[in-house]
Amino acid sequence: MQVLLLALVLFAVGTALKVPMRVRLGMLALLWLAVVIGHLLLPATHPLRVANGGDARPWLVLAMAVLAVWAYRAGLRRLRSRAATAAAAAATTAAGHGPAKAPPFSEAELGRYARHMMLREIGGPGQRRLKDAKVLVIGAGGLGSPLLLYLAAAGVGTIGVIDDDLVEGSNLQRQVIHTDARIGTPKVFSAQMQMEALNPFITVRPYHRRLTEADAGALFAGYDLVLDGTDNFDTRYLANRVAARQGTPLIAAAITQWEGQIALYDPVRGGPCYECVFPERPAPGLVPSCAEAGVVAALPGVMGSMMALEAIKLLTGAGEGLRGAMLIYDGLYAESRRITTRSRTGCPVCGGMHG
Repeated sequence: MQVLLLALVLFAVGTALKVPMRVRLGMLALLWLAVVIGHLLLPATHPLRVANGGDARPWLVLAMAVLAVWAYRAGLRRLRSRAATAAAAAATTAAGHGPAKAPPFSEAELGRYARHMMLREIGGPGQRRLKDAKVLVIGAGGLGSPLLLYLAAAGVGTIGVIDDDLVEGSNLQRQVIHTDARIGTPKVFSAQMQMEALNPFITVRPYHRRLTEADAGALFAGYDLVLDGTDNFDTRYLANRVAARQGTPLIAAAITQWEGQIALYDPVRGGPCYECVFPERPAPGLVPSCAEAGVVAALPGVMGSMMALEAIKLLTGAGEGLRGAMLIYDGLYAESRRITTRSRTGCPVCGGMHG
């Protein structure tokens, strides 16, 4: 306690005398070093050791905590400095050629996405790719709820969401993007409200209608990636046909009861399409919907979050994705397994181009 009081007095006196911050911090560091050396060299019963806690470990933990805070602040300063440098370079380049370009991120965005930018697999360039990306989500229900929230939180610049349903009370057991107060509201508008409340720096495009063959092509053409979180096979096969035809990557997931699956279907870039893996829809009643068979509340959160993670990886180029693979998750027994998927020769959708 005496050491802490002495540290406060030293810092206060230094502040009053307008001693530079670096010198004040140096004085505190020397005081800390003296305490640690005392713990290491003096006998355990020495009054100085007893007065300072009798053990050097708490002081070492204190130093590590201070260093962690310093490293975080230093990293944040570096990110802001890089952004400022890039903005200055852009302004210099643009001099004499019209108005200077705005920096890629505002101060608020730099703080918001700092944890992303610290990841070497994402960094500033990856975050910029997320900001420039346009992603379409089919379905604002169980899978769409966590998926949309995490895409918004991650800073995906433009997010489209298409769904023709209204929020119902029975949805709220698992569809966490909606609220009780919004029962009766179109799901796409309910989702838009929650996403924009979470991140005002993104653009949300709601489409309150069912995906149809007539408009799917024009809709998909405006997006870099499509994510299918629907619960019916007609929409799944339709989304696959259009995405494969246009060369747009498709991440699709499905859930029932305690189990879920997720895969990336991208035949143009070496993977199979959805119809390669599922050439025929199951017989009626073989794969019941959530409304028919039930679903545990947290399962859509697990699988929808996986969809968001795979989307972030695909858009930033981080890690290894699920192209040519399927991840199957069993929530009841806490098991998961990854299986290989392959193109099917003669597939009527993609032709089995990599089969």
